[in-house]
Amino acid sequence: MEQKNKREMFSTGFAIFFATLGSAVGLGNIWKFPYLLGTNGGGAFLLVYLLCVVLVGIPIMACEFYIGRKARKNAVGAFKKLKASKGWRTIGFMGVASAFLIAFFYSCVAGWVYSYVFKAIRGDLVGVTSVTAKSKFMSTLIGPFSPLIWQLIVLIVVSVILIAGVKKGIERITKTLMPVLFVLIIICDIRALTLPGASQGLKFLFHVDFSQLTGPVILAALGLSFFKLSLGMGTMITYGSYFTKDNNMIATSIKVALSDSLISILAGIAIFPAVFSFGMKPSEGPGLLFMTIPLVFSKIPFGNILLVAFFFLTAIAATTAMISMVQVAVAYFSEERGMGRVKSVLFPTSIMMIVGILATLSADPTSILSNIHVLGQKGFFDSFDYLSSNILLPVGGLLIAIYVGYFAKKEDFKLELSNQGTLNNDFVLNIIFVFIKYISPLLLVIVFLNSIGFIKF
Repeated sequence: MEQKNKREMFSTGFAIFFATLGSAVGLGNIWKFPYLLGTNGGGAFLLVYLLCVVLVGIPIMACEFYIGRKARKNAVGAFKKLKASKGWRTIGFMGVASAFLIAFFYSCVAGWVYSYVFKAIRGDLVGVTSVTAKSKFMSTLIGPFSPLIWQLIVLIVVSVILIAGVKKGIERITKTLMPVLFVLIIICDIRALTLPGASQGLKFLFHVDFSQLTGPVILAALGLSFFKLSLGMGTMITYGSYFTKDNNMIATSIKVALSDSLISILAGIAIFPAVFSFGMKPSEGPGLLFMTIPLVFSKIPFGNILLVAFFFLTAIAATTAMISMVQVAVAYFSEERGMGRVKSVLFPTSIMMIVGILATLSADPTSILSNIHVLGQKGFFDSFDYLSSNILLPVGGLLIAIYVGYFAKKEDFKLELSNQGTLNNDFVLNIIFVFIKYISPLLLVIVFLNSIGFIKF
């Protein structure tokens, strides 16, 4: 429990890296990145995404780490501790709201992954074809009870880990299991690259067609970079508050961003060769992961054993990312509202389950909720995703950049990120600060104005 004078911290730099990477690496890499890349033109989307990570993602992550570690508080309390005016606390509240919105639909997808673990264990995915793989995924969506039960199981698992605390829960899970997921993705890549027609998948992934670069594609790439790096939702502020005093936060930002991008590309290499090899469409949408990975493993000796392991580790990745989202709310309710550890975990997860029902049932094509539109033609699932990824996260990131670049003291920022001058990183800090003050805000403003239709490009 986070008490006033006894606040938990991560134990080592190694634990910090894997916990932070565990927040970033999740379904965003293995599920969302491939399907968004598939529906937004392939290589052009990848190029814009990588530029967003360098120009916006790394600088904003450094800002959030700075705010979190300096204040040693939750996303809302951090701005109070830094004596920022009340208006700036809106950033923290937006982060908490974003964490809830994402959890509403993310817990639904994590439930699909959990169900696939048991499908693989039962042998339901042995010998699948492109047709049967699609039908099995569609049956996963159909409820009302089955997908809701899996969603509930996800939130129960997350709650149990969070009740255990930062060291015994978050740290222990992430540093043990994240490396294993990396190994399994490599195995999947090796097999995918030997499939007939694999070169077409690689061409789609890496060939840049600039005619595909439209406003919505750029916005989607920026939103994904924030979503995947857990930015603008209070997560990195909250995790930064548990960092050790000697952690090199610039190095952590760069390592996490690069590792996260590498895993995304590796997930793409595992999926797109299979898409083209089995005559599927890269624009299949949210079901792309669930339809392609079983096909890849069906062609490998002992493939079902590996498939069980793959979806189990994907479930772990989904869980570690969910943990970081829920921890934003947990830290807020425990520190700002005085709730005990158990209550501060169960209260937000109960809300996530109740409202998350709307996302889960709206993804069910047989449900009446699938025909209800909230934002334009978007249902509850897509609306929660759009509001968080394309509006709240970039706006939150913009406000964080403005706060650090123009209202926080530059010397405070440099002292905190140089560990009170013990790190010789003045040159890198100056570059990062230029990005924070000028480049990142400008890009975020342009893309946001485009997203609300104020400008068109």
